Amino acid sequence: MIAVIDYGMGNLRSVEKALQSLGFDAQITSDPEKVVKADRAVLPGVGAFADCRTGLVDSGLREAAAQFIKTGKPFLGICVGMQLLFEKSLEFGEHEGLGYFKGTVRKFPDEIIARGMKIPQMGWNRINKKMTHPLLDGIETGDYFYFVHSYCVKAEEAGVEALSCEYGIDFSAMVIRDNMAATQFHPEKSQKLGLHLLKNFGEWKC
Repeated sequence: MIAVIDYGMGNLRSVEKALQSLGFDAQITSDPEKVVKADRAVLPGVGAFADCRTGLVDSGLREAAAQFIKTGKPFLGICVGMQLLFEKSLEFGEHEGLGYFKGTVRKFPDEIIARGMKIPQMGWNRINKKMTHPLLDGIETGDYFYFVHSYCVKAEEAGVEALSCEYGIDFSAMVIRDNMAATQFHPEKSQKLGLHLLKNFGEWKC
């Protein structure tokens, strides 16, 4: 079973439906025990970083996610679910992240507005492939995925950035380490390639 972690935030139903459309047993759950016992887990996230972190902690699912990650089973963060895995965020103040990856979540610089770009980035953007990995089978540089975000992060350690993207600045579109992976874009909204990535995740032997 793939647990879609429900901590009061996130695009839960669309993630669940996307995985189910691929033939996987995906279930939205707020039960910490079910999360830990799941075969795979997905941490979605939509909204402000601090609110998402508070919801995760207050629900008891922060500890459940940590226990799950320690099992070595496949774990996927999406959007703010990716940002939460980093050290901290500067969204409306400074907030501590979960610290699995080194880096700070920052707002896109206002200077890009003068170049005709809008904040948030909302829509399709191309990615650059930075590594070879089973999760990236069938995905190549130049492919497009769907983004909705005002804040982004650049991984500050070597060997974890799987995909990068440029929107005024260069940022990490996907990171992977051990059994953890996370995307800034929404694979569940990224049509054929997004579903392909989710299929790779559902079949990932890490």
